[in-house]
Amino acid sequence: MCNSTGMPYEESRQLLVVVYSVVFAVGLPANCVTAIVTFIQIGRKNITAIYLFGLSLCELMYLSTLPLWIIYVQNGHHWTMGPTSCLVTGYIFFCNIYISILLLCCISIDRYIAVVYALETRGKRWRCQTTATVVTAFLFSMVAVIYSPVFFMTHIQSPNSTTCFEEPFNSPVAYYNIARFFVGFIIPFLLLICMNYKIFQSIKTSYSLSSSQKAKVKHLAVAVISIFVICFAPYHSVVLVKAITFLLFPKQACSLEKDVYTTSVVFLCFSTANAVADPFIYVLVSENAQREICRTFQACRIQFPTSSKTESTQVIDSPSQRLPLEAQSLGNEEDR
Repeated sequence: MCNSTGMPYEESRQLLVVVYSVVFAVGLPANCVTAIVTFIQIGRKNITAIYLFGLSLCELMYLSTLPLWIIYVQNGHHWTMGPTSCLVTGYIFFCNIYISILLLCCISIDRYIAVVYALETRGKRWRCQTTATVVTAFLFSMVAVIYSPVFFMTHIQSPNSTTCFEEPFNSPVAYYNIARFFVGFIIPFLLLICMNYKIFQSIKTSYSLSSSQKAKVKHLAVAVISIFVICFAPYHSVVLVKAITFLLFPKQACSLEKDVYTTSVVFLCFSTANAVADPFIYVLVSENAQREICRTFQACRIQFPTSSKTESTQVIDSPSQRLPLEAQSLGNEEDR
């Protein structure tokens, strides 16, 4: 096994600090606003708002760990805050990636059902807030349990090393990373592409939407897929290459580890950008969400809630809406 002493930590230090700082500075207020707005929409019986609220909470938990990662990188990858904080911080960091991936899939699946099977799902109890809440809670619990073995892996921060979650590969970790590449990334990615392709096909045959509305639906769906491609695909690809190399060519594993180290940590750093992208793509980009945010801050200022439910909220989750109206609500705001 190669040791971690020869890694080129300094090559990526400045970039990591800058990216983590920007993500924290922008992502924290953006996700706070998203959490408030989606919580209000949950009270208005908006189904997809539950997934968005869960996504915001997930991102906020992750963002809370970024200051510790910034300190760690600034200290030359020396973790000085104890092994327990290393385990908890890394645990939250990596759980966030897969909870985010799964919740993005849930949002796409929910939109697929609402658009493509709008008539069939009319009045069906299984597409309701209770189902969305159970699914969200299940995903949080499942990822938390699956990633819990990190607390029992002594190599994550060995007594002879001050790094955190940067120890060289061993066989169990290699197999573990191959499994999470396929189960945690490839399968959700293919599912996401399939759902959005079906949405494209459904919108294409709709005569009630204008060209600009159809374009907005497509752009929003492309943005969702772009999160996967830009934020998650590079890191998972490098992890897969490292794992396969370790298993097939163990003698070359150490040299490869050092050769791709900078690329690997930069790609992992970029995966954190979804904490900024998610609220802007799914909430802040919507005109109705912008109005909702203004009403929310106004309500906080005057200490009274806003008036009645907005018409846009009723459009999205009312089971009596026809397919064109469901498609239109997606084009206008992706469930805000």
